[in-house]
Amino acid sequence: MGVRPLFHQFYKLSMNQLLKLGQIVHTQLSGADCKIEAFIGSGAQGEVYQATWAGQPVAVKWYFPQYVQQDPELRQRITAIIQAGPPNDRFLWPLELAFQLGDSKSFGYLMPLRDARFKGMADLMMRRIEPSFRTLVTAGIELAHSYFQLHARGLCYRDISFGNVFFDPTSGEVRICDNDNVDINNKPGAIGGTIRFMAPEIVRGEASPDTQTDLFSLAVLLFYLLFNHHPLEGKRETAIRCFDLPAMTKLYGKEPLFIFDPQDDSNRPVPGEHDNAIAFWQIYPEFLRKLFTKAFTAGIHEPDHGRVRESEWRSTLLRLRDAILYCQHCGAENFYDAETLRATRLPPHCWACQTVVQLPPRLRIQHTGEPLIIMLNSDTKLFAYQLDRNLPYALNVIPLATVTQHPTNPQIWGLQNLSNDKWVITLSDGTVRDVPPGRSVTLAPAIRINFGQSEGEIRL
Repeated sequence: MGVRPLFHQFYKLSMNQLLKLGQIVHTQLSGADCKIEAFIGSGAQGEVYQATWAGQPVAVKWYFPQYVQQDPELRQRITAIIQAGPPNDRFLWPLELAFQLGDSKSFGYLMPLRDARFKGMADLMMRRIEPSFRTLVTAGIELAHSYFQLHARGLCYRDISFGNVFFDPTSGEVRICDNDNVDINNKPGAIGGTIRFMAPEIVRGEASPDTQTDLFSLAVLLFYLLFNHHPLEGKRETAIRCFDLPAMTKLYGKEPLFIFDPQDDSNRPVPGEHDNAIAFWQIYPEFLRKLFTKAFTAGIHEPDHGRVRESEWRSTLLRLRDAILYCQHCGAENFYDAETLRATRLPPHCWACQTVVQLPPRLRIQHTGEPLIIMLNSDTKLFAYQLDRNLPYALNVIPLATVTQHPTNPQIWGLQNLSNDKWVITLSDGTVRDVPPGRSVTLAPAIRINFGQSEGEIRL
């Protein structure tokens, strides 16, 4: 079982690359030639190149011969996932196997080329990019949804970690690479994962990667994404003088303890060392903190029953995105936290400038269970999965409504119907009116909107 370091990169800039620029390699299924154009980088498994195949730019990953020997089922595994196809378009999925004539010791595969707008998690950790909360939450939603679709096919990823995830710092759209790690769930394989992201039972040598351990790795990745820190690195980590394999095995495997464990404060984040975790823990609402607490308490001690499912992450992160609101004084993104407001009965204060945050109008949609609360900011859009809970969440969807300003009176805001169906609204005095496609309803208190499959009420 292979264990990879944090970015699973051992990157070496090879002076003698496996393939030469201008070289032609051959593809197995289509038979079309693939011309190597540029060297991109080198890792523990092989090298990656930019190439042209059938007139389109692609990436080619070419394996070191010694790695092929270490993973004898590699070719069979990649062939199987090529035939299966990607769970969705966020995966840079293998397209074709590639080979050189007369060389049976090494091979590679073609995959879509990652666009330059996508940046790595390392860029976020090093503050080379500074995305908004909305962007980070959107990236988390897309990751949870994508791994949900992968697992629904009976597959596991095996190595969810920094090096395999990229996102657009503006939109939050993600790309997941290194999909040659993917295999049938519970099937033995050569990939063990990246130690900081491994489930504790893998670190201890008691288990192999599967969908259950993927869930732990996903929770770690989401914690890094939102808190810019590792969930198990607190006071205990600062006491380590030599961060070698035995120390990591103890911290991540034998004695893992969540830095915000409600029952044990012996591994709290240390001021001056772990300031990101301390600051962000206070910014996010209580419902998100509760879910991360579950992921790193029950999720550590009861892996078969306590792990947070991808669908639960997705619904909670969707709720988190709906809770974003803006400080009228400094413009910083804050979060609507109904639980804390009910408990303290104090007005929320902006985390950035400490002034009282004025709550915007909000839409309360009653569904079975917890009602959906959506902050109606100037940039809010509503989608089908919000207005009809019978519809599944989907990527790449168009909005059905948007908040808009009145064309002649900028002090008046409304919710514009972008759907093909009319809405029926009930005003506070009981008057009933239609809102046809293209028209808007004023954001005024106690107005009820019947969207067809649900009803929402505007509150101030």
